[in-house]
Amino acid sequence: MKLSAPLALLFLLCADGSGSAVSHPKPPCRYPPSQWCRSLEIAIECKVQKQCMEVNATRPNQAVPPVSVTLYYESLCPACRVFITQQLFPTWTMLQDIMAVTLVPYGNAKELPSPNSPFTCQHGEPECRGNLIEACIIHLTRHSSLQIIYCMESAADVLNAAKPCLQLYAPSVSWSSVDSCVNKGLGYRLMHANAVMTRALNPAHTHVPWVTFNGVKHIVIL
Repeated sequence: MKLSAPLALLFLLCADGSGSAVSHPKPPCRYPPSQWCRSLEIAIECKVQKQCMEVNATRPNQAVPPVSVTLYYESLCPACRVFITQQLFPTWTMLQDIMAVTLVPYGNAKELPSPNSPFTCQHGEPECRGNLIEACIIHLTRHSSLQIIYCMESAADVLNAAKPCLQLYAPSVSWSSVDSCVNKGLGYRLMHANAVMTRALNPAHTHVPWVTFNGVKHIVIL
């Protein structure tokens, strides 16, 4: 089966790994992803000339529903950070009119029968808080959420980047609303919903990042 150019590029996001996981992802060129296809010179420098030419030559069919991409991840997982900043977000920037992204921060966390600390996380308590903050931001900002999560995950300190990233990409959403979500019960309900979604995966996830296209598992190579 021959894929259309945009869809082929979408699948490339799971087969374009660097071969190593780093603690602080770095952009592949000096331009942000939103500008990669602005000019031929930028596309060449960012090594996306072929992809930009294919995308620009193909107009999306509005009658066809967008590809649903769901990412199951953890906020402080090094491999997840690389995937979000170097593969998912750049691809979404160019193909956002044909792809719908759902972010599920939970991953290998576990629910506990405790009202005060109902989750334990693979990378410790800071990751649990990061997952909680990101779940609240995703819930409150909707369409701007991927930009905010990208901003956070590309920062040296994910948690401390949350407030300035929110102010940058969703200035109409107050930080107090995020803080209220995190501290007054809504955040835990959102995390429980993420836990239910993650446990419902078939096949069950064995690692993160874990990506599905239209509900079907796709292998991520990092």
